[in-house]
Amino acid sequence: MMSPALVTLTDNAANRMKELIAQSDEPVQALRVGVRTKGCSGLSYHFEYAHEKRENEDEIEDKGVKIYLEPSSIMFLFGAQIDYQEGRIESGFVFNNPNEKGRCGCGESFTI
Repeated sequence: MMSPALVTLTDNAANRMKELIAQSDEPVQALRVGVRTKGCSGLSYHFEYAHEKRENEDEIEDKGVKIYLEPSSIMFLFGAQIDYQEGRIESGFVFNNPNEKGRCGCGESFTI
């Protein structure tokens, strides 16, 4: 039996990430994904451009996109799928994370 992937991307997320990397003013090796202590529920997802891989970061590649995962965030992200959704009012990355136990009312933070 195969173990679940650390993090996976939908086609929409991969395409949007490729667009963002291509639009960067500086060369980008990957997108860095992590979790920060923030918000009503305590945790929030964090993205940034990665210009180099940091010590102890896990590296995954899915659908042609390279992602560096912050070591302190892996336990919160294991098995998550990142999607990108466009709506009439807002657009953004959405995490489908089996580790989440709840979200705040505004949807900006979560709890494990």
